Amino acid sequence: MEISIDVIKTLRDKTGVSVAQCKKALEEAGGDIEKAEVLLRKKSGAAADKKSDRELGAGVIGSYVHDGAVGAMVVLSCETDFVAKNPEFPALAREIAMQVAATDPQYLTDAEIAEDKKAAALEIFTKEVEGKPEDMKAKILEGKLASYFQSSVLMNQPYIKDDSKSVRELVAEASQKFGERVEITKFARFSTRG
Repeated sequence: MEISIDVIKTLRDKTGVSVAQCKKALEEAGGDIEKAEVLLRKKSGAAADKKSDRELGAGVIGSYVHDGAVGAMVVLSCETDFVAKNPEFPALAREIAMQVAATDPQYLTDAEIAEDKKAAALEIFTKEVEGKPEDMKAKILEGKLASYFQSSVLMNQPYIKDDSKSVRELVAEASQKFGERVEITKFARFSTRG
């Protein structure tokens, strides 16, 4: 199947991934842009996993201030200055800072949630699943906990500019796009409203 350059360009504009990767995904998806986009997202997660042990030696601080009342700063790290100096990299850091300002996450990852907070939520949800079949209780509890903490964990939040993907997927796509490990290493949110 011959994939037109216009279709490849459309997918590249949507994803920011290289022309070669877009063409390969479109060929694999039989020319369907939506399927190709799903394939690229799936591959970006795998690519990010492969790069997870690489050392982060560079990065940028992205900031965003809304109406002088709410602001956020994010440290977005990468492996090399070459990527950090790419104009799209600080733009991504700013987008993530905007996410932090808008959503006020408490944690970067699930691992940062205090055990006492997890235990308190689990206690409440355990009462809610009483009477459910035993083999389903653990799965239901896991889903309830994930849903409860989703808005508190930056990496699990739906991306505010495209809620079809999470912040985790946004960062994984950046790893694929830039060809090296990309990670949010710190964030802070400030507000004049207390």
